[in-house]
Amino acid sequence: MEKVTFKPYIPAEKTPLELTAVSVVVGMLLAILFGGANAYLGLRVGMTISASIPAAVISMAVIRVLLKRDSILENNMVQTIGSAGESVAAGCIFTLPAMFMWAQEWGTETPSMVEIAIVAFIGGVLGVLFMVPLRKALIVKEHGVLPYPEGTACAEILLAGEGKESSAKTIFAGLGLAAVYKFVTDGLKVFPSEIAYSFERFKGSEIGIDVLPALLGVGYICGYRVSAVLFAGSILMWFCILPCIAFYGADEVIFPATKMIQELSTGAMWSSFGRYIGAGALAAGGIISLVKALPLIVDTFKKSMVSFGGGHTALRTDKDLSLKFIIGGVIAMAALMVIVPVIPISPMGAALVVIFGFFFATVSSRIVGIVGSSNNPVSGMTIASLLFISIIFVANGNVGQEGMMAVIAIGSIICIVAAIAGDTSQDLKTGYILGATPVKQQMGELVGVFVSALTVGGVLYLLNAAWGFGSKELAAPQAMLMKMIVEGVITANLPWDLVFMGAAIAVAVELLELPVLAFAIGLYLPIYLTAPLFIGGLIRRIWEAKKYQSDKIKEAAINNGTLMASGMIAGEGIVGIVLALLAVLNVDTDISGTINLGEIGSIVAFIALICVMIYTIESGKKNA
Repeated sequence: MEKVTFKPYIPAEKTPLELTAVSVVVGMLLAILFGGANAYLGLRVGMTISASIPAAVISMAVIRVLLKRDSILENNMVQTIGSAGESVAAGCIFTLPAMFMWAQEWGTETPSMVEIAIVAFIGGVLGVLFMVPLRKALIVKEHGVLPYPEGTACAEILLAGEGKESSAKTIFAGLGLAAVYKFVTDGLKVFPSEIAYSFERFKGSEIGIDVLPALLGVGYICGYRVSAVLFAGSILMWFCILPCIAFYGADEVIFPATKMIQELSTGAMWSSFGRYIGAGALAAGGIISLVKALPLIVDTFKKSMVSFGGGHTALRTDKDLSLKFIIGGVIAMAALMVIVPVIPISPMGAALVVIFGFFFATVSSRIVGIVGSSNNPVSGMTIASLLFISIIFVANGNVGQEGMMAVIAIGSIICIVAAIAGDTSQDLKTGYILGATPVKQQMGELVGVFVSALTVGGVLYLLNAAWGFGSKELAAPQAMLMKMIVEGVITANLPWDLVFMGAAIAVAVELLELPVLAFAIGLYLPIYLTAPLFIGGLIRRIWEAKKYQSDKIKEAAINNGTLMASGMIAGEGIVGIVLALLAVLNVDTDISGTINLGEIGSIVAFIALICVMIYTIESGKKNA
């Protein structure tokens, strides 16, 4: 018999409130909230942030403070259900907007909200079910080896929140501040949210910044290392590659551009050349990450198969969904793929999707155990799968519009599987530390998937109606990238020279032992998006380097900044949805004709935002 060395906070012998009507309702509301907020954030900058920490704090505020209920496992169930919304949204917004863009280009119908819900539901359910047999191998046996940063942080927040309200106040303060700030700049348009400057004597170069709270918060949460690598990728693109194209291209017309280089703006040059180079780097980075993870994947799979099905247990803290339920659920999802028109594949194709999905669920669950959900390379996995699927479709003669739609639908399922598997593993880690019941958490994840799948289609339709995917307001960089890759492979019209340039850069970055996917994303994103991310990471770096009276005080200060940043991300995302709704309803909130502070106002407001962030970090010392 295996010796038990870890004791959860709530012993297995106790059965406190956990999966209750209150936790389900509050969790579903948070799933909708964070799903919408992260959909907006991801469509704007191509990155999403794990909702587990803010969901944990809000669950404490609602369950413990407002409803006066004192079960920590009920709080945990709220964040388990609530965080599922972010993962479903991430999987959808990285891929499905490509269908909307194609529908506009081809003059065809966009996928219905029912079809979107079904695709999201299939991917979400498979992601949860695939993670169940991995739990004992990754969460239990690797406890103390795989840190699962968000999962551990959530457990610490919930434990620290026993009787404390300071964490909830901080995150709500950040939410309120960001909401007001976002409405003033992008709603009332008192000052522009983006400022940029092009250098006339250095054609092809440009510097700029989006002075928005969510980006500052994302940079702070990601930390200096990741944000600096992102910014480095943008510097290489906007101050080296594009100027080189401008210098040597001059009066030439180079494919895929249709005008002479000297007639193109910096943004047009990036659109014509830079994004293909970035796409190549992202694709290569995704493949490199998978190859590096193969030994871990094989080891994890072996351990999970040995651990799972090791007999029934009487311990509450060791009960998972039954193997029969998992197999039946997987078969049902595969059958649904064959039936739904938006996923035109055969039973054999559905079986391949299931195999691919389990493979990427294993990759995702292992990777987030090391680097966290916020740094999970879901997009890289999706790119690799899209390339492989597209090549298979071309080999079988399944090309044209229907073929491209099918590839994206299949890629969406795999993307959602990887995203929700990573989120589920973090939640199960939190539950393992607290002493939650795994089977109840897994049921909670399925509830979160269900409500998120029902609502994400409405969010996509709302945002597309307001601004349109691929527009300046909603660049949808990941979806644009996926669209571009599928089009290029299936129509044989991809500028492979540019793609291979990006791939070569990714290989060089990998040889330098830098985070290749972060660098590739920076290479792909406009510099005015990565600049505020870098500032956020730099703030964290400076305060992490400061000397405090004790490590406990330093940790409290840094964590307070994380809570503030999480609130800022949620606040901006919520107002982004509100502004989209107002745009659809033709409600004009623009008062820039009366009050317009210009770019000076943008700079002053952003500096003030930075000062508030610094003050919040410093004030966190009293929580130690």
